[in-house]
Amino acid sequence: MASQPDAPGGARGVIHDIGYRPYTGPRLGTGAIGRSLFLTGLLNAFGIGRSGKAKIFPVLLVAVMLIPAVIMVSIMVFVGLGAGFLDYAAYPLQLSVVLAVFVAAQAPVLFSRDLRSGAIVLYLARPLSATGFAMTRWLSLFVAILAFITIPVLTLYVGALASEADISDHTTDFLVAWLGIVLLSALLATLAGLVSAFTTRRGLAVGATIVVLLVSLGMSTAIQEIARSSGNDTVAELAGLLSPFTMVDGVTHSLLDGTSVYPAAPDDVGVGLLYLVAALACIAGGCWLLIRRYRKEAAK
Repeated sequence: MASQPDAPGGARGVIHDIGYRPYTGPRLGTGAIGRSLFLTGLLNAFGIGRSGKAKIFPVLLVAVMLIPAVIMVSIMVFVGLGAGFLDYAAYPLQLSVVLAVFVAAQAPVLFSRDLRSGAIVLYLARPLSATGFAMTRWLSLFVAILAFITIPVLTLYVGALASEADISDHTTDFLVAWLGIVLLSALLATLAGLVSAFTTRRGLAVGATIVVLLVSLGMSTAIQEIARSSGNDTVAELAGLLSPFTMVDGVTHSLLDGTSVYPAAPDDVGVGLLYLVAALACIAGGCWLLIRRYRKEAAK
């Protein structure tokens, strides 16, 4: 039997170098992975980097949150009305329904989607740990909520300065309000992140988050009203611990001398400190549960 001729250009079975070379440059570490994941999550929360349909709802909610502030600023600048009616701390609390809908709609984008699709396994196969992944996702949602609230409140502040209002008074009020906004954003990110991480179906996660945020607010204010009308101020003050909105309202009112929106915000500094400790405990405990959830996924 005749032997087959050798392949042209050389012996058979030889692997030829066709120009591919291994990467020899610097390799990015865990920090770069975390920054990339954080930025992607932050942009996704506002629909950037997602489909056209996914962009509509967050943009619409941003507009709804911003329009009242623009109207107030227009009244101050063009009508000449004084800036005394502005209440920076009250603005996000008065629009708590819009805020709750935004948080409920965007938290599953960051937490539920990866768990439901199984992509979480690929993320956790990288050098980024389960703890790093969970906290990066939480940070993306926290900054998204912070920006969502800060933009209209900052618009009010700039409008007040443009109308030649007292700079020192309005700057103090704005900073007090912004500290409350930071605390509120952390609480909302923690609660919504927890619900979404343990409820991987997006529709259920959205509904459950809205129920948790708005039903707790309704219960808190109802108990406060009933307790105050019956003369039980202690119960009315403690009822503020049932909702993140009333909790932040109590902290800014009692500790930072801010104005109160809800019926029984505490005047006593001791109760205000209790509110603050409870809020920080909720954030710390919620983040710990989030980390446990992702460590459990990593161990599978």
